[in-house]
Amino acid sequence: MCARLRAEIPDRAEATLPLTGTVRTTDPQQPRLPEPITGRDTASRQRMSVDGVLALLRSIRADSGHGRGVAGLLAHEDLRSDVLALLEDEVLRVQGTVTRLARREHELSALFSSARELAEEREPALLLRRLVQRAFDLLGTDVAYVASFDQPGGVLVIHEAVGSVTPELMGVRVPPGKGLAMKVAQSRAACRSTRYMQDVGIEHDDVVDSVIAGEGIVSMVGVPMLAGDDVVGVLVAANRSLRTFSTEEIALLSAFADHASVVLQTARLLDEAVASAAAAEQACAELTRQTSAMERTAAVHSELTAAVLRGGSAQEVADILCGVLRRRISILDRRGTPLADSGGRAAAAAEPPEDGDQQGFPTAIRAALRESRRTGQCVPLREGASGLAVAVVAGESLMGAILVDDGEIALTPADRRTVERASQIVALLTLRQEAVADAEERVRGELVSDLLGARSVYRHELLLRARSRGIRIDDLRTPVVVIVEPEYRRAALRAAHDIAPGGLAGEHEGTVVVLLSEPPGEAAELVRTRLSATLGCPVLVVAGPAGTPESLADRFDLARRCARLLGALGRADTAATTDGYAPYLALFGSGREDLGAFIEQTLGPVIEWDAERGTDLIVTLLGFVEANASPTRTARNLGLHTNTVLQRLERITTLLGDSWREAEPLFRISIAARLHQLAGVV
Repeated sequence: MCARLRAEIPDRAEATLPLTGTVRTTDPQQPRLPEPITGRDTASRQRMSVDGVLALLRSIRADSGHGRGVAGLLAHEDLRSDVLALLEDEVLRVQGTVTRLARREHELSALFSSARELAEEREPALLLRRLVQRAFDLLGTDVAYVASFDQPGGVLVIHEAVGSVTPELMGVRVPPGKGLAMKVAQSRAACRSTRYMQDVGIEHDDVVDSVIAGEGIVSMVGVPMLAGDDVVGVLVAANRSLRTFSTEEIALLSAFADHASVVLQTARLLDEAVASAAAAEQACAELTRQTSAMERTAAVHSELTAAVLRGGSAQEVADILCGVLRRRISILDRRGTPLADSGGRAAAAAEPPEDGDQQGFPTAIRAALRESRRTGQCVPLREGASGLAVAVVAGESLMGAILVDDGEIALTPADRRTVERASQIVALLTLRQEAVADAEERVRGELVSDLLGARSVYRHELLLRARSRGIRIDDLRTPVVVIVEPEYRRAALRAAHDIAPGGLAGEHEGTVVVLLSEPPGEAAELVRTRLSATLGCPVLVVAGPAGTPESLADRFDLARRCARLLGALGRADTAATTDGYAPYLALFGSGREDLGAFIEQTLGPVIEWDAERGTDLIVTLLGFVEANASPTRTARNLGLHTNTVLQRLERITTLLGDSWREAEPLFRISIAARLHQLAGVV
């Protein structure tokens, strides 16, 4: 139009522009100008001056305002009213277009600005707040907020809000299927509501509605924030007055929602990257720690292995563990006796033995060792005790225990494995020491057998073999026989080696023998005291008479027969010498069955009478024998009346027969009565 007008303007200031109605517009929706004015007088055609055209063009600018309108601007022009009306409609239409373009330019500028901020800002929360603020400003709403999912398919939580007047809006949780925001998220499309509280197309929630009512919101629109195929949240704009949001406003809000989704996606990726970096750093630190622990464990294992190869002791193992773990280490043997202590303190005495292969261990340690033997791992102590315990096991046998005190820093799994490997090292050391001890026991046992046996051995060879072990055969004057239950025999033999430095212990013909230099009475008490404390079981010890090494075999046989006699009498836990039982040994050297049969055959009726009636005929019989068969002296010795003694002797005559007072029967009855009395001694 401007080009057409410019072509018709004459080259003088006062030139006029004819309004012939021949102007054409490319917009089919624009109103058409009137048809050309016809008439005989062409001079009467409508014309407009250049100043009028310029005034119209200036009025089209968006910042000019309507002012006086087209009629006011062209008042000096000679134009018809219908032409003026058409010009005014056209100017208003162009002004609206220019205004929309200017607003669109402003919106695009805001979007470009947010894009620059998105590229520059490193704090997603701050950037999201700015995007919500820009949407709030451009749409001119009362409230704008963004809500995102706390987890995929979960609830929507409002994180950023602008224009809110109540604190309840921030952090409100929108459950699935409820509210406009959740409808947008589930439909993945924009949704607007002119009257939200009365909108029946939205499923309402009491909590959400109370928050919306508290904000006074009437109209609202929401658009989804998409990240690929996922909905990460919803951007909402709301008014506290009635408002219908246009398509252009929804498109603008959608553009900001796209930016907001980028922000949330970036924040999520950033969080994942930070978490991955932290996890990688933690994994690296853990790997470094484990590598260090493995190196330390390998070094400790190397030291322990070297200790085994050079024949180290349990104390060396305890010191190595103490240096690595920085806590006190105690090593006990199979009886609970301390073998080593890195703390240098005396360990508490073991409790009296209670059961089997864990005898001597306190209750808390015993329970932990049972569990450790089952799992092969360190087990915490219970029942008020502190620290850890691991069993030292070889096959099915308990060889001892390692105790680890508590420290300032808890043991790592690698440290626990170090202790468990140390228990294997201690088991190897124990087996090696026991192998040496077994070899020594075998050699000493052979030496004992040669001394007590009947085979011919040169004396000088025995002297050399004994001297190589620090033993002087000429000093071994007293043979001591030890009788224990079969399961304790090996332990008794090992304990017997440590009874006296110059003594000699071994097993001969299935019997534990100790050869000592002490007198018989002292030797018997010494051996029983040591073995009872060590084994915790009944121990019968009999010492033979002292003599020369050449007669050891005969004196050993005498002690063994005396032990059998005492065993037959039920004396299984005592210390004795053969001197006190010499008369009986001269008569009886057989087992308990023959001895019992002799007593039963000789005094059976009397013993049965006493058992059935609770009488004391045996006591009266012994008193009668000791009183040289004098009833009066018997009554006096027993504190009884003579008639009472006579009545009892008469009853014995009835039970044993009239000949029992004769010399030979009385001798046998006296022996049987004394043996019966001896069997009842505790």
